Amino acid sequence: MNKNPKSKTFIGRRARLHEIIFEADTKAGKAFDVLLILSIALSVSVVMLSSIKNFDLRFGGILDWLEWFFTVLFTLEYITRLYCVGRPGAYATSFYGIVDLLGIAPSYLSLLFPGSQYLVVIRVIRVLRIFRVLKLVQYVKEAQNLISALKASRRKILVFLFSVLALVVVFGSLMYIIEGEKNGFTSIPRSIYWAIVTLTTVGYGDISPQTGLGQAIAAVIMICGYGIIAVPTGIVTVELAKQDNKNISTQVCRFCNAEGHDFDAVFCKYC
Repeated sequence: MNKNPKSKTFIGRRARLHEIIFEADTKAGKAFDVLLILSIALSVSVVMLSSIKNFDLRFGGILDWLEWFFTVLFTLEYITRLYCVGRPGAYATSFYGIVDLLGIAPSYLSLLFPGSQYLVVIRVIRVLRIFRVLKLVQYVKEAQNLISALKASRRKILVFLFSVLALVVVFGSLMYIIEGEKNGFTSIPRSIYWAIVTLTTVGYGDISPQTGLGQAIAAVIMICGYGIIAVPTGIVTVELAKQDNKNISTQVCRFCNAEGHDFDAVFCKYC
């Protein structure tokens, strides 16, 4: 697909790397996205385990080595993404570009500010790229019969649960940093437990924030919890159906990095 006349300069290695990293309609692209998702999940797991004293005492050296391994890996990936696109600045300031940077910055900041390395859990947000692998929109049209409707609902539920999981991981990690062990937030998993209890408006009360900032974040989580409960599932279904009225390709413009092109598109509609 010739996306833009300027994209003729993207040939050879850069074009091949762009196809693998930014697109998911090839075997290499799908394999890259799957490996990226697994790497992100493993890196977040390493950070969580390092916040548990027993694990940190026994395997602290290994966990630190793994964390820096993933940091270097994601740094190389970020640099490669900037190298592949026609406008590196546009990608760096885009949503995923900022998230990519935030995913590696805390590890380097931890050299100057101890404790900030736990913010690398924000990498979990990057797993939203899984949409390009699963191509969920293709299942909405099949909702005309019961079996296809159940399959589509199952995937939408998984997406919803994954979004909630991303929220509780980020909020739980923030509370672990803000409140600390003295207020009962002894590890990131325990803090995530508190975030889940708060977000679902269950409110056991076994753990509660004591600082002003922690209570403010708790209030935000509570409001988000009511918002999640109040949002009708039918609205999400209608929106997915609207997006599914057109067949969308996973092709990404090599020059402006825009997505969402039609399958029969010859040029990038954004360029």
